[in-house]
Amino acid sequence: MAVKVLIVEDNPVARSFLCRVVRESFSDTIVITEAGDLETARRHVATLSGQSAVAPSDPFKLVLVDLELPDGNGLELLAELARYPATKIVTTLYSDDDHLFPALQCGADGYLLKEDRFEVLVEELQKIVRGQPPLSPAIARRLLTHFRHGSGAGGESGFAPMPSGFQSSRPMPLGKGAPLDHERLTPRESEVLTYLSKGFTIKEIANLMGIKWFTVNDHIKSIYKKLNVSSRAEAAVLASKQGLV
Repeated sequence: MAVKVLIVEDNPVARSFLCRVVRESFSDTIVITEAGDLETARRHVATLSGQSAVAPSDPFKLVLVDLELPDGNGLELLAELARYPATKIVTTLYSDDDHLFPALQCGADGYLLKEDRFEVLVEELQKIVRGQPPLSPAIARRLLTHFRHGSGAGGESGFAPMPSGFQSSRPMPLGKGAPLDHERLTPRESEVLTYLSKGFTIKEIANLMGIKWFTVNDHIKSIYKKLNVSSRAEAAVLASKQGLV
């Protein structure tokens, strides 16, 4: 089955460039839908998901969203797609805090600068397969600087709380009575967790299970949420200590 991608970008040259980046990044069969404004993007999402942006039957698996669009701001679309089961990446020219942090708070899973070189963007998008957030190098440095020089609102560490979509590490207590949701893991999620604990990559897990890597990524997101962890290391340790694998 082809992987569906939505690219929301009003500049035709930039849109064509991003199409090339996406096709170069993944080995899957890719079907790209292009939208030059918010209205068109909303129409494509509604058509594909049967008017539901919450539980579509055959959704886009990757959405690239520009922030400045002719009929509004890309943040509006991000907020509307908060519960939509896709990896949502901002693609923009803006690297300042006034654009970065609102985008993360609206649910962006990554933030890429269109001014980056082609090969850099490809490398960052490929991080999705490894379960890592795509971040342009300049953005990653900005985030590190921001949290290293935080005002201390995040506690003794001096780090502010991580924005939505980039949760800080919050290991659950491993003692008796720890409030886990592991009993709610589906058989597929349990299988994915087992492979994760053994060190397999997302692409390797996809090959072993005979499913798409985007599907594996969806399972991992669900596992993280149910176990209240934010990395494969946490998930593996917790799974081992709780006897889940």
